[in-house]
Amino acid sequence: MAERSTAAVDVADNSDDSSLTAKADQSTADGVAKNRERDTDSDEVQESARTDGPGTTSPPELHSGHKLARRYRLEECVTRLDGFSSWRAVDEKLRRAVGVHILPADHSRARSVLAAARSSALLGDPRFVQVLDAVEENDLVYVVHEWLPDATELTPLLASGPLEPYDAYQMVSQISSAMAAAHREGLAHLRLNPNAVLRTSTGQWRIRGLAVNAALRGVTTETPQRTDTEAIGALLYAALTQRWPYESDAYGLSGLPKDIGLIAPDQVRAGVHRGLSELSMRALVNDGATASRHESPCTTPEELVKAIGEMPRIRPPEPAFTAPPEYQRTTYQQGTYGRQAPRLGATQQVPAPPPPLQSRTGKALKWAVSALLIAALGLGSWQLADALMDQGGKNEDPGQTQTNDGNDKSPKKPTGGKPIAISGARDFDPFGDQTEKPSDIGKVYDGSTASYWQTDYYLSSDFGRLKSGVGIILDLGKVQQVGKVKVTFVGDTSVELRSASADAGSEPTSFDAYTKVAEGKGTTVELKPKALESRYLLVWLTELPMQSDDGKWRGRVADIKVTS
Repeated sequence: MAERSTAAVDVADNSDDSSLTAKADQSTADGVAKNRERDTDSDEVQESARTDGPGTTSPPELHSGHKLARRYRLEECVTRLDGFSSWRAVDEKLRRAVGVHILPADHSRARSVLAAARSSALLGDPRFVQVLDAVEENDLVYVVHEWLPDATELTPLLASGPLEPYDAYQMVSQISSAMAAAHREGLAHLRLNPNAVLRTSTGQWRIRGLAVNAALRGVTTETPQRTDTEAIGALLYAALTQRWPYESDAYGLSGLPKDIGLIAPDQVRAGVHRGLSELSMRALVNDGATASRHESPCTTPEELVKAIGEMPRIRPPEPAFTAPPEYQRTTYQQGTYGRQAPRLGATQQVPAPPPPLQSRTGKALKWAVSALLIAALGLGSWQLADALMDQGGKNEDPGQTQTNDGNDKSPKKPTGGKPIAISGARDFDPFGDQTEKPSDIGKVYDGSTASYWQTDYYLSSDFGRLKSGVGIILDLGKVQQVGKVKVTFVGDTSVELRSASADAGSEPTSFDAYTKVAEGKGTTVELKPKALESRYLLVWLTELPMQSDDGKWRGRVADIKVTS
């Protein structure tokens, strides 16, 4: 069985430190109101006790109601451990809940926590729980971060069973893309675990504690990318099997049986998606000692994102159809009120309907209709005869000759393109978390400009420098001649029209499979490619406008029309 590194997990033998574990309070809640982060395991207490030594100082004496910077009112202490404490607080200036980590200014980790918090705040990636403030004041160092009351940790999500394949696919896609972006900016997490991963009420996955959680606990490593990649593999393993991929129990999950080593998720539980099972093994066993049936290991989040992109896209499950209740026939019949109920066995006489149009008015109506039909037939016959005679006179004129040499100078009515129906569309985010508001995608071809599909918000018009763009893939149902694509935006937007090859048998999932055929900018953009035949088109947004209603950079597509 292949060997594996455990640098990414926070589980260690706690046989000698059970007393320390018992003293540890609940850990840092980086933004979940109902499910506090149970992120402090016994090994963290051991690690803190080992690494700090005499540099550790006692936590400051704080209480509920205490204010920091005359702004942040402390409400509830959710962690008090190893010289620092974490609180749920209220930002009285903006009237919102926040989370606060507090350390003494002379704490051995105070400088590294401040540096990590400020670096994380500069990233500004909405896929991470944002650091809002990092201050040293009055012998205290405190870090203020977002509080997400509508988010749920992965730990309670797995309490009821493993995730569905689509949910596990979305989780690993979004987490891997976010960590790849963080590592490109030189930031690592080092403490990715089920308590650091949150799913919001909209289905988006977010990561909390980037760089800060590791700095609070003094965790360092010489291989940060491999550490975070292995941690993502452990998260996927847990999501697929409801088991922690190590022998020790952790985060409310049972570990693997002892003395059998690491086995693939599809060998732990029946029905596990084969592609996701192999992906978790490639991330977990990333030191090169992989089993023969697995492909090359993934040692960085960037390699993991590439491996996910090469997998077939996992579609969301079809919504369950609920059959309508069976029709219940009632005993009530219209018009029976006040009538005598028929006796059983008696034959009821049904009155015969009156003969149609037998009255004086009916006879007059029949004669009038007959006269109109005779007049219409006579008029039509006269017009037909006149047209035939006129045509015959023209043909007998010796001064005219019918020609068919193609030099007819008579004006022709311009023929406009025929509309092409869009049979389907989906959001396309290959350089991000693989999803971009999929629930509203039908609004781009519903024939109304009052509704729209919009992107996530970004910190600048160039997608916060996180990606080159996002888009919409249109399915025309079959290969067709495309003459024009008209796109209506909300706000001045830059856009490219890209096309898949006409030979593509199925919808391409790679950005490189789409070739740019036209581009433009504006609120109503007409994209006219030259001699294009394709079934799959990509409307690719490259620059976003700032929306006046919320002051954020978003792309909004109100309508798309395709003509031949």
